[in-house]
Amino acid sequence: MKIITTEIADVLIIEPRVFGDVRGFFFESFNQNAFQKASGLGVNFVQDNHSRSARGVLRGLHYQIEQSQGKLVRVVRGAVFDVAVDLRKSSATFGKWVGTELSEQNNRQMWVPPGFAHGFLTLSESADFLYKTTDYYAPQFERCIAWDDPTLAVAWPLSGASPLVSAKDQSGLALADAPLFGED
Repeated sequence: MKIITTEIADVLIIEPRVFGDVRGFFFESFNQNAFQKASGLGVNFVQDNHSRSARGVLRGLHYQIEQSQGKLVRVVRGAVFDVAVDLRKSSATFGKWVGTELSEQNNRQMWVPPGFAHGFLTLSESADFLYKTTDYYAPQFERCIAWDDPTLAVAWPLSGASPLVSAKDQSGLALADAPLFGED
């Protein structure tokens, strides 16, 4: 397993060792000991989620203001542009974002720590997106920041058309109006 640092030190890209030949491939998609040793993170995952999205679907930017979830995300079919936004008011990288392509070809994963909003845009015809979380889904604490907030200026790789977003995501708040981590 290889750890790649990003512009936000707490967000990590993970590249597993892939063993392939003419028959196909094999890799460990998760190994607690290897993850902890490589990342230095002693996290405990409690829930796995799987979503499928069509081309142009944008999900996010989601977070839970209480029961904040760390997420280890990956794509097993297709490709997405994945984004993490730092919502920790006391952080030197508050309001900054990191984005990377996750795909079935590159097998990369991204660690999105607690205190971050998360979202992705589907780049392929469809994508199956899997993620492990460090806390349980709690809809009463779920919040959404507008995917197109000009303060964040996320450089979504849109191909001219507007993304397909849910009603919940259409009503996402501006960063300036959203509840943040580190506020009372």
